[in-house]
Amino acid sequence: MPALRACWLTQTFLHWAYAPELIQRLLPDGLMVDTFDGHAWVGLTPFVMADVRPYGSPVALAAFPETNLRTYVRGPGGREGLWFLSIEVASPVMLAARAIGAPYHLGRLRLVRSAESVTYTGSRSGGESAYRMTVRPGPPIHPTHRDVWLASRWRAFTHSAGALWETPVAHEPWPLRAARLDDLAESVTRAAGLPAPAEEPVVHFSDGVHKVRLGLSRPVRPQSRRQG
Repeated sequence: MPALRACWLTQTFLHWAYAPELIQRLLPDGLMVDTFDGHAWVGLTPFVMADVRPYGSPVALAAFPETNLRTYVRGPGGREGLWFLSIEVASPVMLAARAIGAPYHLGRLRLVRSAESVTYTGSRSGGESAYRMTVRPGPPIHPTHRDVWLASRWRAFTHSAGALWETPVAHEPWPLRAARLDDLAESVTRAAGLPAPAEEPVVHFSDGVHKVRLGLSRPVRPQSRRQG
């Protein structure tokens, strides 16, 4: 039974490859870095949260921008998921998710879309990190295996009070488009404890997914060990 419904709209995906050991040192006990072609991947993903409401409620929050810095992990039992290195958000209501360890930070975020491009800007309150990027969305693509691996995860892990938490997510497949990155300046990766990316990112754009369903967050039980 979903606890929350939303739409994730006007989303850009920037992905950089990193050495797995650099990512592993940022993860809590119980999570292992997930890899594709021998690399760990970190994604910077600005988007718009729209129609956010508790399941069954007729009242929704006003739309607001959010930007995630995320990586890909496996939890107990090998379950694939996301680990958020930081989450910048323009709505203070979302800060309530800090209770389960979600790394929300209030910031000043803005998105401007023209006929040919989308520009995202953001800065964290306190000035620890900021970004500006402009992308030009292209035509729809048929996703490769790597594209699907980067975009599709059906749970997020957080850590709070000495325990891992898991939040399940469901939505339709991302309708991905090619995209060109025209401009990028960011200090989000360095603020999260990573070296600045050394190479150009893999870039995708999506007009978004609707009917996103987020389940109740729950503590993750560690895998029991066999005796004998």
